[in-house]
Amino acid sequence: MSSIAVMVLAFFAMLAVLILSHEFGHFIAAKRSGVKVEEFGFGYPPRLFSVKRGETEYSFNLLPLGGFVKLFGEEGPALPRSFASKRISIRFLILAAGPLMNLLLPVVFFSASFIVPHDILVEQVQIQDVAANSPAEVGGMEIGDTILMVNGNEIENRGELGYYIMLGLGTDTDILLQKEDLSQTTVTVVPRWDPPEGQGAVGIMVAGVDSQIVQRSYSLWEGSKLGIQQCWETLMLFRNVIRSWIIGASSIQVTGPVGIAQIAGDAARAGISSLMALTALVSLNLAIINLLPFPALDGGRMVFLVVELLRRGKKISFKVEQKVNFIGFATLIFIMCVVTYFDIIRVIQG
Repeated sequence: MSSIAVMVLAFFAMLAVLILSHEFGHFIAAKRSGVKVEEFGFGYPPRLFSVKRGETEYSFNLLPLGGFVKLFGEEGPALPRSFASKRISIRFLILAAGPLMNLLLPVVFFSASFIVPHDILVEQVQIQDVAANSPAEVGGMEIGDTILMVNGNEIENRGELGYYIMLGLGTDTDILLQKEDLSQTTVTVVPRWDPPEGQGAVGIMVAGVDSQIVQRSYSLWEGSKLGIQQCWETLMLFRNVIRSWIIGASSIQVTGPVGIAQIAGDAARAGISSLMALTALVSLNLAIINLLPFPALDGGRMVFLVVELLRRGKKISFKVEQKVNFIGFATLIFIMCVVTYFDIIRVIQG
């Protein structure tokens, strides 16, 4: 199968899982709350085909970059089984259920990525250079040292070293070293948010020694524990990345559908474990984005409910909410088009 075909199939398989799980969250919360669901749509109109089961129509639409659940009576509080007739807490739960599914899904996929047999790079990570006046030099790290652990986490390759250093930005980070005489010592450094160019957060250059690829898998119990840990650490990484943007330590980098498709193709070629880990990562991104208080997103709609609560139950005009959400949706589409344009330029330029 060609690399383009792998990329397209991996991207749309990942997208389908993420969209369906998100919308299923809204769907099942609405059903459980007694709200009538008129339509469960995959993709955005125009509609390609649909099938009706019970009171709900299930549709497949032309534009696959999203989905929706159409709830009965969003503006009719007097109508039985309508969304608007439910109390604020129920409506809030229905809106939050989509992002909640995107927060729960990564636990499953990260866990599965550890459980299935997968290849990993195992090597000794040795220090090749230490920058002057850097946290590494101040802490006592030297050329020739081998890095064994960071904050109690075993380091098996350079990627893991970077991962745990990034987790520890701005905080005391304990690093277990093996000296050239085979003695071991622990040093404490504080990785920098905005280091001098070319130095890195700690101020070291490393190389992998005796590198080899080994296959590994974990039991259901071990994999589940690692999956939960991975979810939490990924959220902390997101926090650190956003903070680095705010303080100007790094530039904002955004990847659109084309860029994600390219990454999905690379992950699929690396193996099912890598593709599941990427799916978990994108799912966490979607959960955070959907919870932002931006019009048209779940978070934006929840803001209207908070305002309604502060107004002691007095609803904001449905027409006003519709207009605000339409503007928000149009803005999101515009941003997606701009990001996609730059993704395409980047791919063309190699």
